[in-house]
This record gives sequence, structure tokens and C-alpha cells, in this order.
Amino acid sequence: MTAEYKVHGDVAVITLNNPPVNGLGLATRRALVAGLTQAQADAAVKAIVITGAGKAFSGGADITEFGTDKALAEPSLHTAIAAVEQCAKPVIAAIHSVCMGGGLELALGCHYRVAAPGCSVALPEVKLGLLPGAGGTQRLPRVIGVEAALNMIVSGEPVKSEFIAGVPGQKLFDRLAASPESLAEEALAFARSVAEDHAKGGPLPLVRNLPCKHPQGDAYFQFARNMVKGMAKNFPAPAKCVDAVEAATKGKFADGLAAERDLFIQLMWSSESRALRHLFFAERAASKIPDVPADTPLRAINAVAVIGAGTMGGGIAMNFLNAGIPVKMLEMKPEALERGVATIRKNYEAQVAKKKLKQDKYEQRMALLSTTLDYADLKDADLVIEAVFEDIGVKEAVFKQLDAVCKPGAILASNTSTLDVNKIASFTARPQDVVGLHFFSPANVMKLLEVVRGDKTAKDVMATVMVVAKKIKKTAVVSGVCDGFIGNRMIEQYGRQGGFLLDEGCTPAQVDRAIEKFGFAMGPFRMGDLAGNDIGWAIRKRRYVEKPDMKYSKTADLLCERGRFGQKTGAGWYDYLPGKRDAIPNAEVEQMIAEHRQALGITPRKISDEEIVQRLVFSLVNEAAHILEEGIANKASDIDVVYIFGYGFPVHRGGPLNYANEVGLFNVAAAMQRFAQNPLDDANFWQPAPLLARLVAEGKQF
Repeated sequence: MTAEYKVHGDVAVITLNNPPVNGLGLATRRALVAGLTQAQADAAVKAIVITGAGKAFSGGADITEFGTDKALAEPSLHTAIAAVEQCAKPVIAAIHSVCMGGGLELALGCHYRVAAPGCSVALPEVKLGLLPGAGGTQRLPRVIGVEAALNMIVSGEPVKSEFIAGVPGQKLFDRLAASPESLAEEALAFARSVAEDHAKGGPLPLVRNLPCKHPQGDAYFQFARNMVKGMAKNFPAPAKCVDAVEAATKGKFADGLAAERDLFIQLMWSSESRALRHLFFAERAASKIPDVPADTPLRAINAVAVIGAGTMGGGIAMNFLNAGIPVKMLEMKPEALERGVATIRKNYEAQVAKKKLKQDKYEQRMALLSTTLDYADLKDADLVIEAVFEDIGVKEAVFKQLDAVCKPGAILASNTSTLDVNKIASFTARPQDVVGLHFFSPANVMKLLEVVRGDKTAKDVMATVMVVAKKIKKTAVVSGVCDGFIGNRMIEQYGRQGGFLLDEGCTPAQVDRAIEKFGFAMGPFRMGDLAGNDIGWAIRKRRYVEKPDMKYSKTADLLCERGRFGQKTGAGWYDYLPGKRDAIPNAEVEQMIAEHRQALGITPRKISDEEIVQRLVFSLVNEAAHILEEGIANKASDIDVVYIFGYGFPVHRGGPLNYANEVGLFNVAAAMQRFAQNPLDDANFWQPAPLLARLVAEGKQF
């Protein structure tokens, strides 16, 4: 049973028990309603307490049922809440730990609420592109006021129970228990006292009967709409939350409930909500590796070493310092170490100045950092991460040293972004201990971590690094070994398309503008300037030797020959003023592109934003299909996670493969066949990947 029924003297206690967060799935809703019916039929029972087992009252709807028949099956959450409200005996919610979403809506349907201190209270539906759909937008404003309720609903952020209990005039909690431990006892005592009062006659209190108004009315809601529009331009849910709360202030409770229901259904079918729900599951699924069981024993990681104190090495070190894990940083020269430590200090001091970090925390973190110039000092490290120059010869020297000094069982990781992890592993006598940990720059900010699994990487190494990633607050995705892994292998195709678009008639600003309007954080040319155009140049030079038949636009090479490497040189595809990141179009660069076109005998044409977006995005999709086919990525959703958290793909579109599903794979393949006809593009590349062609033929999705 997912809800237990027990009688304590004259009080029945219904305990929701559906781990981990007592989600209100169909079985739990049925058991809850059955418990209410049983309590009403028992003359000895004078009051009913609803609570949650384990570490939650209830985290809300069971999202594994979203989109299935169970989500809509009766008793729905609305029906269950109505059963609570209509109960002739007082129903008391005993709330603790987590009370969110449908859990809070259920509590609001109870006649009384007793809360333990330290409980996180929230209506987080907006984070899935939805709004509370079981009366949350109608009942919460009645107990904490319209503005406080709207802030909670639009942000989706949790608020602590003791904070709410301290707000004058709040009616959410009738009592705050002395401690989480005493909640059960205090709730029973409270239930008995209200049962006595109720026996004297009079109706039971219902939240739905409380008044709901805002003194400024229309003016306040207009202000709220303007605020929300500025903050959430690509997401419809926050604006609909405003509409739903406004409906609570306008008419009868039942009308407000009906309006909330309509808005909820509109959002449920929106592409934005589908994208957010897809990402919610994708992020959780990314940490599961098909052939590495959940109970794989882990290696202890109590001490970390980082080779290289540059921007990357320093950023990587900060992740571990933030998590309370000691780090030893190694460099070849004392001045390089000093520079690296100074940068880490500067980063932390900036956080202290902005009040994002307390002084004592900053000191604790710096105390965990030590430095060395000698590999022998790394003998006790459990995990070593190298962040040295991206050159196989340099990596070889580092890994041979590590192999000589590190203790048996230490995990040796490379932060390479393109090099062969199997080759790197072969420089040691312990390839099973070698793994790729590709951090994204800036490493102390970006959430993505590509975990590159070599042919010989041990399963316990994989299990351990996935757990470590969680500890340092990264979203880890597993990739097999190939050139560029998942992210950079795909971005190369995207960059190639950007180059062809310049050859055919676009300016860098036009391409960037189109893809940024689509929702990307930045277009390919602004991204190149940020990363450094010389990095792409080095990769292309390698390609010209390894893959002479791979076609590129020569404009990027011409740019680099002029020393325009991007923001670091103040000039790339755009110009940059000292200390500013604003991209200023440069007439000479546009002239250079035009002259190159002329030299190739190309007549420029007008290219629509739609074509720009499709060529850039569908190039990612086709390469992703090859990556899936080759088993480099475990599942399509992993690729979406990489692109959302590492490459600024628009969140409201759910990643490249989710977006392709939304557009329809038939339409994607048709566009590819169109691009293959373009003599200035790469016809070979635009042949739909076998997996994509197969899915189209079978009418399936990624």
C-alpha cells in the first residue's frame, strides 16, 4: 500500500508512503480516499491526521505518470482534495521536511495544518512549464496574501515553514510544532482539541471560503505581467500563473478553479512544457549507465590533485574546494603556481564582495588548497585531473609521470576536449584507472561535465566519477571515445555550416542574430571569438592532414592569418573594447569575406533567418544521429543534456533532438535533402544518418 491507515485512540492517521517523496500517484490517491472513507465510517474516530512517511510530507504529483492514463484516472488529485474538504470530521495535515506541488495543494484542502520547522514549502510547477493544477493558484493567495503567493508560484522556489509561520496574518499554518521530532505528537493533540470544538457544532474551516483580493487589483496584475514578461520571454507558464492568481481575486472559487484548470491544460500541451519535462527526466537519466549497476562499489575520493594552474586547472580546483575536498595543484614553475592561486583568490573575493560567499567560507576553501612543483607529492591523491596543453605529446609526458608516482587504485583523469582517451590510457600500465573528465569553460561556473569512457575504463571508476560529479554540482553525461566526443564533434558541423553561410552571402552578425533570436545564448561567430579562433584553426590544420576531403570555408583561416583570434586579442569576427564583451561588427572583416567570395566566383544571395537556423540546428541533429548510431552516446536525451548545459542551446526547445522530434523527423530529413542540392554546401554531410533515415521510415522519434 502507498498510504497506511492506523487509529491512535480517537484519531485516524493516514500516512502517505510512496518513496522517495510520497508522490501522489494513482495508487496513493486511491489509498488516501479509502482511508478517509474508513475514518468517516468509524464512530470511534473523531478526527483525521494526514502525514507523510520518511523524508517528505509529499513532493507533489508523481511525474512518472505524466502523459499516461494514470495521471487523469480517478480519483484525481482534485477529487481527493474534494473528499478531504467534504469530510464531516476535522482533517489535519501534519507537514514536515518537504511539502511541494500537489502535496501543498492537498494540505491546503485540509481543515487545519500543523507544520514542523525546517519544512520546505513550494509550488514548483513553473519549473516544468506548468502551473499548480489542483487549486494551488486559488487557495495559496487566500492564506498568505496575493503578492506573496504569486511570488512563490511564479518563482517555484521553496520557502521554509518557520518563515511563513512568522508572517503576521498568515493562515497557512494553524500551528508550528516545537521540532520535527514532536510533530506527530503535537498533531494528535491538536486534532483532539479541534475535534472537541467541532463537537459543539459549527462548520469546519475551508481555505476556499476565505476572501481573496488585492487592494490595487488590475494595476497590480498589469505590473506583475510586465515583470514576468521581462524575466521569462520564452516561457508561457509564468504569465499564465499571473492569470490564474488574478482569477482567484475576480469571482467565485469554483470559477477560479475552472480557469486554473483551463490554463493548466493549455500549458500541459505547450512545446515549452514538453521541453522542460523532457529535460527534467533527461538530467536524471544521464547519470545512469546501462552496464554499470547502481550498487557498484565506489572508490573513496578524499584528496584530489590538479595538474596545471591555468584558467582551466584553477576552475576545476575550485569545484572541489567548494565541495570541501582538499586539492593539491601542480605546476612546473613557481610563478605559474602563484598566478593560478591568485586567480582562485580573485574569483572567491569577487563572490565575497557580491555577498554570495561568507568570508569564513572563503577562508575554509582556500585552506583546502595546497601547491607543489614535484610529482612525487601526488602520491596520496585519490583522483588526479590533468588540465595541461591540448597536445598528445604533452599529455603523454604527464601520464607517464602520474603512472610512476600515483598509488594503486588512484583515478587518473584527462580534461582533454578532443584527444583520444584510449591513447592517453595506453601511456600508463593501468588503463582501467584512466577516464576523461571534460570540464567546460569557465569550469567553476558551467554545469556540464562530459565523462569519457575509454575501452578499458573500469566500471567502478565510472560509478565513482558519476558520484563525484554530483558532489561538485555538475551534470555528468557519459561519452564514448571519438574525436571531439559528443559536444565538440557536433559543434564542428555547426561551425562548418556557419562558414558556408558566409561564403554564400551572410555576414557574421546576420548569422549570430538569427540563431540568437531562435534562443541560443550566442551565435557561432560570437562563440568563436569567446573561445579563441586560434583553437578552431589548430583543429582545422589537423583536419586538412587527417581528412583532406572534408570541406571547410576558408574565411576563418583568413581571419586567423590576420591575428584576429577573438576577445583575447580585442579583435576577431568582431571588434571588442578593452574590458567589454560587446561584439562590434568590423567593416574590414565583411570586406575580407566579400573579397573571398569574389575570388571563388560566388554571387552572394539573400539568405533567410529560417534557412540559417535550420542549417545550423539540423547539422547538430544529423551528427547527433551518427553519434547515437555509433554508440558514442547512450541515449538521445544525453545529447540534449550536453547541448543545454554546455553549449547554450535554448532551454525552452529542450535540446537539438527534442527539437527535431517537435519539428517532425520527416520534415528534418526533407530539409536535409534540400540542403544537399546546394552546390556550395557539403552534399555528403547532408545525407540523413542511417538512424535518422530509419526513424523517418518507421514514423518514430529519437
